[in-house]
Amino acid sequence: MLAAVKRYKGLLSGALARYFPRTTAYLQAEREAQQRQVTPVPVTQGKTRGRAQPGAPAAKRKKPDGGEGPSKAKEKPSARAGVYGPAAMAVAAPQVAAMRAQVARAVTAGVVSPPSEEQWAMILTGSPLTRIFAGAGSGKSTSLVLRVVFMLCHLGLDPARVTVISFTNASCQQLREQLLKVLAFWQFPFDASQAQQCVRTFHSAMGQQAKELLANPVWFEQLDDRRAGELDNPLGGGRLRPAQRRLLEQAYQRCYAEDGDFRQCIHQLLDLPAPAKAEEGEALQAPQGTYKLVGELAALPLVEAFYGQAGFIQSIGIRLDRLDPQALDCAETERLFCQALVPFWACFEAGLAEQGLRTFDGAFQALTEQLTVPGQALPDAALAPLSHLLIDEFQDISPQILQWVQAVQRALAAQRQSVSLMAIGDDWQSIYGWRGSSPELFMDFDRHFPCRGKGHKSAVLLLTTNYRSIEPVVRDGEAVLTGVAFKQAKTCTAVKPLQPGDHGVKLVSGFDLKRDLPHLLEQIRRQCAEARARPGGESTAVLLLSRRNEPLKLIQAQLEPQLPVKAMTIHRAKGLQAEVAIVLDDGLPSEPHPLRNALYAHSGFFRNSYDQAMADESLRLAYVAITRGVRRVFWYTRKVQGATLALAKHTTART
Repeated sequence: MLAAVKRYKGLLSGALARYFPRTTAYLQAEREAQQRQVTPVPVTQGKTRGRAQPGAPAAKRKKPDGGEGPSKAKEKPSARAGVYGPAAMAVAAPQVAAMRAQVARAVTAGVVSPPSEEQWAMILTGSPLTRIFAGAGSGKSTSLVLRVVFMLCHLGLDPARVTVISFTNASCQQLREQLLKVLAFWQFPFDASQAQQCVRTFHSAMGQQAKELLANPVWFEQLDDRRAGELDNPLGGGRLRPAQRRLLEQAYQRCYAEDGDFRQCIHQLLDLPAPAKAEEGEALQAPQGTYKLVGELAALPLVEAFYGQAGFIQSIGIRLDRLDPQALDCAETERLFCQALVPFWACFEAGLAEQGLRTFDGAFQALTEQLTVPGQALPDAALAPLSHLLIDEFQDISPQILQWVQAVQRALAAQRQSVSLMAIGDDWQSIYGWRGSSPELFMDFDRHFPCRGKGHKSAVLLLTTNYRSIEPVVRDGEAVLTGVAFKQAKTCTAVKPLQPGDHGVKLVSGFDLKRDLPHLLEQIRRQCAEARARPGGESTAVLLLSRRNEPLKLIQAQLEPQLPVKAMTIHRAKGLQAEVAIVLDDGLPSEPHPLRNALYAHSGFFRNSYDQAMADESLRLAYVAITRGVRRVFWYTRKVQGATLALAKHTTART
């Protein structure tokens, strides 16, 4: 009897694997990855404001259908669960000595700056799985370049199997130039074409894989883009171009004409009378109108609202074709929006497929599925370049991309290929939650990327020396983070010496841009003059920062173009620096967003609600803004609130 039951279960499992290979592979991978306790790295504790305590287990929540996130089950770790190790990478003393000697020669020649001991730990680590918390201004870019040099020149890894992931094409280009310069000093044969292959954005790396596995699709995001070239990280917020809008409108019209339930939803969303019954042969015209979801800044044409929320839903690891709106814990209005979105998106993707088009999100999803089908033969060109991954700005990764990285390296491990992963980031600088990223993925790294062997954990390194800013700026930046409960505990050390006139953040409240613009312009000119008078200063005297472009454009229009001033959003300025940072922002989080709260809970990836994540992100955004300044920071705000309130309390206590 027992033998018969066992045989029946085997037959059933085999059938399920044949007919549902994606589900079977996904569940198997998740079972393996979750046979470990969720233990975040040490965190500091601030005001929790009614959420989970750092280090405490997340509240038990049933994972609904359509949610792709991992469960929070705590099980005994298993040696079978890991992908990395247990053996370390082969790093021998002669290799380390040779690297140190050549770096010393490169320092003497002015090619690189001398690494600190904490940077050397990153450069020379033998761990196949390493997580590096790199604070603002900690010299991580140079350390990352030297790590690649060590891997290629001293560990003998094949350049074709090493990929560095950076956030944008611009940051990739900077890293390529640095890498070429340093490798030339090592006299290692490595040309611009190889640098292009080695350093990529996530989307560029995905695009290369899609050429092999998805028949080299044409990208929806690049339609009508005359500057389209290498795939870049779409930072969001841009206007849809005519060809994109046309395809969305076609899908909307098609879905309206063919789906009676969709018509009902649209009329309810737009507060219109019930749709009329179509006569035979009559072409129904879909109504046009704008719609504003609670929590969004403004009303949008309905198809644009659908497109924006679909991107967010997919980025947090939820498949729209498996989403049941009735399973969402939200009001009926938000469910109604999703009831319309699901068939609209199916129609939109069908239209894209007819024309050989894909979205970036759709490609990440399709590749992840294909890579997790067990036993399939995958071309070496699709996987080999991603064998040894070094990922910068890991704190801004989304669940969707995390799943793709998991699938890639699991597929390589299944082929008995050597894999390694170095994740470099700073949870204090995670500022892209509105597009699906979360520092929680970096904090819970060991749950998502399990190691084999004793401990089952990644090596954790800290880069805490700040070479950019003076100490008062560093301390004021840290002060705004006190309200963020779940964060890596670290205290940064500033090494730049103070000069007369240097200071931390000077907070100017009661500021009105229209009324006080002349005063602000004079302040900018004065700071430029002071910066010029100092020898050896930054090439950019003033970095003018805001969350929005509108005030920046207004100020730029009144400034002399020859002034050494750069104006940009805080998000765009990450990684940049200037002698003086001038910030114009009220420091408040976004409005509550019921739909995204429900989606966050549904995904299974997050401890916090979306609203709480955005409240924390507003504080981290303030930290990023402050730490762009090298010697002085001015913050102009209409009212002291949010991040500026924390800053005001700190500066009062300081004085």
